[in-house]
Amino acid sequence: MTAISEITVATPADRDRIVESLVAAFPGDPVLRFLFPGDDDYRREAKLFFGHLFDKRVNRSTIWTIENGASTAIWEPPTGSDTLPGDIGLSAAAAERMAAYDDALHEALPDEPFWYLGVLGTHPSAAGRRLGRAVMATGLSRAAEDGLPAILETSKPSNVDLYHRAGWHVIAEFRSPLQTWVMRQ
Repeated sequence: MTAISEITVATPADRDRIVESLVAAFPGDPVLRFLFPGDDDYRREAKLFFGHLFDKRVNRSTIWTIENGASTAIWEPPTGSDTLPGDIGLSAAAAERMAAYDDALHEALPDEPFWYLGVLGTHPSAAGRRLGRAVMATGLSRAAEDGLPAILETSKPSNVDLYHRAGWHVIAEFRSPLQTWVMRQ
C-alpha cells in the first residue's frame, strides 16, 4: 500500500482546486442532485455552493486536505453555525430545496455541542486510496481533543455502511425531503 501524503490545513490559495475536486466528487450524490437536479445546474450551482462552504470555513482552519485538494474534509466547529448561505447566486428553486433540506437536517441534529463533518469528498481520480479516511481522521482527532462528538449526515445508503466501518453509528433518520441518516462518532 502506498504511503498517504501529508494532510494540510487549506488556505485561500487552495480554493479553486478544492472546489473543482468537490464538484467532481459529488455528481451522483443524492443531496447534491436533490439541490441541483439538472446537469448544467449541478455544475454551476455546486461550484457556488462548495465555494461558499470553503469561504465560510477557510479562516477557521477547519478544512483539511491532501494532495492539492484530491480529498478534502470541511468541518464546522462547535462554536460555528451551519446556517444557509445568503444570496450566493443559486436559483430560487435551488435555494428553496436547500431550505427544505436544511430545516429537516437541523430538526435531526443533536442539541449538544459537536463537530460537524459537512463535506468529505475525494476527486474520482484519487478514489480508493483512503485519502478521504485520512482527512476525516484529522477532524475526528480534533473533536476528540475537545471531548466532543462528531456528526455527519448522508443520503447515500452505501455511505452508511462505509461510515459504519469507520466507527460511526446512526443516531437519527429523516425521509423528507429525501431519506437521510445522521451519524455520530
